[in-house]
Amino acid sequence: MSSLKPIRRAVIGADAQGRAQIQFDGMAPNGHPSSMSSGRGHTDLWVWTASPMALAGTSDDSLQTYKFPGVPEGGHLRVVQSHGRTPDYNPATDPEVVPFHDCCVRPGTTGTWERGGNSMFTSSMHKTQTVDYGVLLNGQRDLVLDGARTMMHPGDVVIQVGAWHQWYYPVDAQMAFDMIGADFVDGPQGVAQGQDKPLSPVPAVHWPAGVRPTRRIVTIDEADCRSVIVSDGPSPDIVIDPARPGFVAQRMWETDSAPAKIVYETLHLPRRLIPTHGGTTFRVDIVPPDSAWLHQITPQAVAEYFASMGSPQAALTSPRHPYMQHTGTFDFCTVIEGELCLVLEHTELVFKAGEVALIKGVPHAWSNRSQSAARIAISSHDGQR
Repeated sequence: MSSLKPIRRAVIGADAQGRAQIQFDGMAPNGHPSSMSSGRGHTDLWVWTASPMALAGTSDDSLQTYKFPGVPEGGHLRVVQSHGRTPDYNPATDPEVVPFHDCCVRPGTTGTWERGGNSMFTSSMHKTQTVDYGVLLNGQRDLVLDGARTMMHPGDVVIQVGAWHQWYYPVDAQMAFDMIGADFVDGPQGVAQGQDKPLSPVPAVHWPAGVRPTRRIVTIDEADCRSVIVSDGPSPDIVIDPARPGFVAQRMWETDSAPAKIVYETLHLPRRLIPTHGGTTFRVDIVPPDSAWLHQITPQAVAEYFASMGSPQAALTSPRHPYMQHTGTFDFCTVIEGELCLVLEHTELVFKAGEVALIKGVPHAWSNRSQSAARIAISSHDGQR
């Protein structure tokens, strides 16, 4: 692949007086065409080596070098771009075909294992010592496990909990991955620990009329070291804000330690906007147009929303936007659908589908100035100054 589609990424930190400051806004500079094969490459958006994540500083940490997938206490945010399989593709003449083989450590890496099976349009069957929050931005991808195969569509979310998996690329696609270092307590096997079984999805009857839930897929390795899908459907934990008809916060996963744990489920943990020490919380919000509710919002309704999210202390009183918040977290925010405006203390930035905002612990709110609902994935990491 000779080039990558540019990824617009804005990084917002704080200046010396603690006010929001746009540190970077433009196309992410650290792209790697053909880093995975002649048909696949990636763009690094951020790299970290410790948790909690540092909120101070003005360096572009997407330019850090790391040995994939990174250190157990760290991680990285990237967008992977893949070309789809062409109609005239012939595996017999593909120089990148690797037959399936016994498990081995991927050369030049630490914490990555593979079993072959790769080609120009297929990744190897592999696993990494990470918990991954994956969001398909566009195109299609087939997710292949030892015990299942399913096609992902734009907006679908997968939580890879240290599982063996393989990707097939039927068409061109881009997918964002927040890869968080994990703890394999049983060595390289990295199988599920504990008995926290997946929760049942919220029944469709409890969703606002006309709102489409986000698909949540959870994968893990069972005791026989074979990967399986343990959950596939809407989130089992949602928050509806009555003051904003059509708003839904869909919780996807939590980590409560660094490195993260390899477990079947985490949504039994308390709901919150602010993670525990070294942890993360991942959700997808459906945000309706402001015009449908802004003229009738009350401070009490806003307070009730933040209380329902488990973080009443996050609410800020601000003339900029009723739902202004301050969580002290490092947030990776990817617009999946529609258009949203990031409201800061003294300025605003508009983000369209496929664009990413990295917010380093500064007050902010998301405003929908359009006439249709928007969808945004938010991965909040514990942060410290």
